[in-house]
Amino acid sequence: MTGPHGAVAATFFDGQTAQRHAVRIAPTSDGLGLAVLFDDAARGALVWPFDRIRALDGQADRASLTLTLRAETGDEAPRDPARLIVTDAAAVDWFHRTRPALFHRDVRPGTFRKVAIWLSGAVAATLLMLFVILPGLANYLAAHIPVEQEVAFGRAVMAQVEYLFGDGEKGLTCSGAEGQAALDLLVARLTEGQAIPYALQVRVFDHAMPNAFAAPGGQIVVFRGLLDDAKSPEEVAGVLGHEIGHAVRRDPTRLALRAAGSAGILSVVLGDVSGGTLAGIAGEHLMRAAYTREAESAADDYALMLLADAGVSSEPLAAFFDRIATLTDAMPEYLSSHPLSAGRAERIRTGALYGADRHILDEAEWRALRGICG
Repeated sequence: MTGPHGAVAATFFDGQTAQRHAVRIAPTSDGLGLAVLFDDAARGALVWPFDRIRALDGQADRASLTLTLRAETGDEAPRDPARLIVTDAAAVDWFHRTRPALFHRDVRPGTFRKVAIWLSGAVAATLLMLFVILPGLANYLAAHIPVEQEVAFGRAVMAQVEYLFGDGEKGLTCSGAEGQAALDLLVARLTEGQAIPYALQVRVFDHAMPNAFAAPGGQIVVFRGLLDDAKSPEEVAGVLGHEIGHAVRRDPTRLALRAAGSAGILSVVLGDVSGGTLAGIAGEHLMRAAYTREAESAADDYALMLLADAGVSSEPLAAFFDRIATLTDAMPEYLSSHPLSAGRAERIRTGALYGADRHILDEAEWRALRGICG
């Protein structure tokens, strides 16, 4: 780095006043520092050691360079407020080529420890929100949200589920008129005389997954795969009774609120997620819902009550659970949604009302239901 007299022109600010000082700069004879020579001889010269000189952030371009001096000691000591501005193109290029350390960020002692403490606190706060505060808030909202708003929320969730998992404009819902009439008849016979806070909307999704789930506001979905695997309409009635039990207890509303809230928190931490996507995430969680043991037992009890009041034996439901429990990878979705087991089937048999022999649907209605998807 050389100029007309072995140095190049630069501008110096002492950090104490706004006065500009015209200076010349050049490497020291030992090559370990930068000499700052003032035109005013009375001021003498400054020497900035290269190992303490740093370029200000954002100074990676070659047009000009603003240099500052790192503090000599102390973890929290500020940089020297003085600034040295270099605009000579050759000098700027020289700094970039020969002094790359000027553009490195300093890591002060203790920085990694502070970052680790900060990250640990952030993770702990996020976990507290996800697993303590959010579940409590979801439980409170599920118990106090007006039915009308819950129904509207459920419809939004279902619309997103159909949009995200449907096949283009066709959607997922099966539309066979005779099959839907048979399904409505089954639901009516199963719930006759029951105090249910919603006008239940039960539909069939054209999907091979042997599953069923309840969404907020009395929205219940049965998958075609469940109808294909069921041996009788009474088995389907038992599964529907279980899902109606979840709906009446507002389990899906609680789960959907928690899922959407978790996604919202994670979207703040990891990036923006739109409100529509949150509803879709909530719907996906419902399709693969993992309720608590208490919620599952309560839903089973509710199904037994519905079957008993309708005069329908629960033995077909227990047999269905036995059959499901013997499967492994054939039904991962259903097993993840409803942790079925031989013990659970036995519990259903224990609470069964023996002597009930009403058929929830006749043969023609059952054929119509199984053919609802065409």
